Amino acid sequence: MNAVPLRREAMLEALRADHEPFDLLVIGGGASGTGVALDAVSRGLSVALIERFDLASGTSSRSTKLIHGGVRYLEKAVKHFDRSQFALVRDALRERAVLIRNAPHLCHPLPLVTPLYNWLEVPYFMTGLKLYDALAGRENLAKSRFVDAREAKRRFPQLREEGLRGGVVYYDGQFDDARMNLALAISAAERGAIIATHTNVTALHEEGGRLVGATVEDTFGGGPFEVRARVVVNAAGPYVDEVRTLADAGARPMLSASSGVHIVLDARFSPPDTGLLIPQTEDGRVLFLLPWQGSTLVGTTDVPAAVTPDPRATEDEIEYVLRHVRQYFSTPVERSDVKASWSGLRPLVSDPDASDTAKLSRDHVVHVDDVGLVTIAGGKWTTYRVMAADTVDVAVATGALSPTGPSATRDLRLAGASGFDPTAAGALQERGFDADVASHLHLSYGDRVWTVAAIAESGFGERLAPHYPYLEAEVVFGAREELVATSADVLLRRTRLGTLDAAAARAALPRVHQLLAEELEWASPRRTRDLADAGAALDAADANPGSVRAPSAAA
Repeated sequence: MNAVPLRREAMLEALRADHEPFDLLVIGGGASGTGVALDAVSRGLSVALIERFDLASGTSSRSTKLIHGGVRYLEKAVKHFDRSQFALVRDALRERAVLIRNAPHLCHPLPLVTPLYNWLEVPYFMTGLKLYDALAGRENLAKSRFVDAREAKRRFPQLREEGLRGGVVYYDGQFDDARMNLALAISAAERGAIIATHTNVTALHEEGGRLVGATVEDTFGGGPFEVRARVVVNAAGPYVDEVRTLADAGARPMLSASSGVHIVLDARFSPPDTGLLIPQTEDGRVLFLLPWQGSTLVGTTDVPAAVTPDPRATEDEIEYVLRHVRQYFSTPVERSDVKASWSGLRPLVSDPDASDTAKLSRDHVVHVDDVGLVTIAGGKWTTYRVMAADTVDVAVATGALSPTGPSATRDLRLAGASGFDPTAAGALQERGFDADVASHLHLSYGDRVWTVAAIAESGFGERLAPHYPYLEAEVVFGAREELVATSADVLLRRTRLGTLDAAAARAALPRVHQLLAEELEWASPRRTRDLADAGAALDAADANPGSVRAPSAAA
């Protein structure tokens, strides 16, 4: 199957076309779903992917932005002598290196300081982080080391100096989760997968006791239609149980969720090149403070939560994060300093076939229902590729599929990486782009930056918001090449303006909406709906609701 142009309407037209059943129909466009789609097409299988909202619209765009083995998982492994947790950390550290290698424009190593205020903590944390290095093996990014109080303060100047004994510096990876998710989807689409966003599965169909496809519906209208497939893969993230009930109304739930809340502060609360790990909160969690997109990201919480499309950070959760930041900071941090907040749903899964289904895991589970529905649940961003390969292995066996070869994703450069030039930001500045804009475009688009630059130079070079590097050209490019269908897609995921500064995103909304309406030729009802939907989505990311009114339909 030839690749389809990377516009949503073209994808829907291809999905509606009369053709042979797909090998895989994947439900869900987060990290798991797009990872499965890419793995499957890398083996020569035909794939269609259906996403009810936008790519990475849920948890996959609301992570802590770290590619990591999991320091806290390692601590649990040591305390409980849990070999499975050791293996989980080791595998994640290996995958960390794969991600950085395959998407160098979206991923980079980041040093983190763990501040220590008690001399007795020094050997404990040094031993643990040296073990972290050892598990990474040859893929280790850099050696962990102890630094004295002066060096810890130099690396992270906001730290409270009183009682500071020193710190441990270790390394993990950082990335743009939403654009990584997009890179997976584009890489799959360019190899023949059909990726249909804002498209909902309303029913699953059986023949002879096996699933053979689904009824799907464009959420913007056009009526339902059928998509046939040899295997259906359920990668719906927090909604996997909802999809399972479409196949079996009595399916036993396999997932519970917890809320991971993050807040965004101004850049002055972190140095531009170093993060901070707060090793122990009042209830035994860890918190990260990270430089991210010219701001400071802080999180995360971990409390039971209901599954909803746009979970919001509560005041209690925001105050919890601020309270612990204040304990470690000499710089005052006030509630008014919070520019945005969001909540992501973290999956905890139990295997319905396991003898002890009360045991919840952060590892992933691949489950096959009686009718052949293959469900992938749990896991974490760093190990998405391993999760995808495991899922496709099971799908191949379940459907007796005939791949042309094994998974090829370990060494597959993602969209934007093949011709990535580390020096391209300088060349963009020579063409007249501001330094912050050049750096942003270079690291967001990789080797496709020249197409975006050309659009900017053709009359779309204005910033969407003062003090932020996002350009009008990115809206146009998103509609043409990145499956953008709504203003919220642009403001929350193709750019990160809405997750950095909700007020600035609201101010940019009218122009983003105008550019999309013209590029995608929206009729009046679609225009009205887009503004309303975008306003609601920005409300969910707003740490200070009511501070700025959303634009009206007449804007």
